[in-house]
Amino acid sequence: MQYDPIKRSLGKVFNATPSLRILFYKLLDILLLRSWHIRKALKIWNMQFRRPADILDAGSGFGQYSYRLAQLNVENHVVGVDVKTEQIADCNQFFKRIGMSHRVRFEEADLTRYVEPESYDLILSVDVMEHIEDDRAVFRNFCTSLRNSGMLLISTPSDLGGSDSDEHDSDHAHGFIDEHVRDGYNIDDIKRKLTAAGFSAVDAQYTYGTPGHIAWILSMKWPITMLNASKAFFILLPFYYIIVIVWCLILNALDVSMTHSRGTGLMVRATK
Repeated sequence: MQYDPIKRSLGKVFNATPSLRILFYKLLDILLLRSWHIRKALKIWNMQFRRPADILDAGSGFGQYSYRLAQLNVENHVVGVDVKTEQIADCNQFFKRIGMSHRVRFEEADLTRYVEPESYDLILSVDVMEHIEDDRAVFRNFCTSLRNSGMLLISTPSDLGGSDSDEHDSDHAHGFIDEHVRDGYNIDDIKRKLTAAGFSAVDAQYTYGTPGHIAWILSMKWPITMLNASKAFFILLPFYYIIVIVWCLILNALDVSMTHSRGTGLMVRATK
């Protein structure tokens, strides 16, 4: 099951104008449950920090979260890093077009080697660590790059089915997102790794509990499965979401408001 080709196809459609790009960001904020959990975590952090910040978006992708981080405070400075050259160029061009390039910039970097000692107040890493084999090196780099009392926020799949590992086929050990190098994190394992990397306080909570998992199937898994089968589904996609969107929003709100004993996602907070 391929996710990146679908993202690229949607990106081309919504990249025609800056307004469409921002609309794309807002649609992702509505549909993606991880965005709900990240917005909640960022709101709490921003209320506690209460001043301009230097922020690293570690694995910036399309720039969705860099845009949100810059909007938390008009004086925030955001650096987005990613291994994909074309996405770095695309994001730099977009933020220049909307007049934010003086506060938001992007550069190509490998997180296993990217270190900027005591440069950031916040590091955000969304759906990145499950793609990196040498996660211990990345966690050490994150800790070194944070200022004292700085915070790391990580959103990643858990090992309780976060990569759809229960649906592996017999020939290929790939989950729904087949670029993953691990089928999610064990909650205790990621806590130990972050503590060993130098973080003084680590908290991890499950996300994508029962309501969130159902929402993900409705809002992401089924549409992507159908788009992988045929691009003609792009035509039907708006009508599909008209049917399911209200249910997805209710389920997302429930998932964010609940504390889960199990879940296919993790939201991790680590303080230096």
